Amino acid sequence: MDHTATLPRRAMLRWLAASAALPALAACDKAQAKGYPVQFSDAEWKRRLTAEQYYILRKKGTEVPGTSPLLKEHRKGTFICAADGQALFSSTTKFDSGTGWPSFWAPLPGAVAYSTDWETGYPRKEVHCTRCGGHLGHVFDDGPKPTGKRYCMNGDALLFRPG
Repeated sequence: MDHTATLPRRAMLRWLAASAALPALAACDKAQAKGYPVQFSDAEWKRRLTAEQYYILRKKGTEVPGTSPLLKEHRKGTFICAADGQALFSSTTKFDSGTGWPSFWAPLPGAVAYSTDWETGYPRKEVHCTRCGGHLGHVFDDGPKPTGKRYCMNGDALLFRPG
């Protein structure tokens, strides 16, 4: 079989697939560039946050699963953004997803925004704080009722306020 004709076709298909993804990637960049009410320089964020919080909230990192003390937090209260203190999730929506990250089936109204994350090579719905734009985690469609959503959040991006 002569493969010389197949190689250009494969190259063309890869080029077309990459071209189709460009608008989505551009939209993601625009979401990141959006102005948020709470803004600081990179140096100021580093000063205000712990190294782990900075890595997650400002650099879109992920903590090691099973390491967050918030996994064992079962009191009534509110989970807030570690960067700016905005209320994000009620303890009444927290559940044990078995994933190793604090999980919730719904955020508080207006608390989070979304963008598309392509870091893994496929699209995931990234969750941000609407006040500072900090990366919180991702949301998936395999959660419990009533929403069917699993907001899989990095514990280091959150603080707990009892109440």
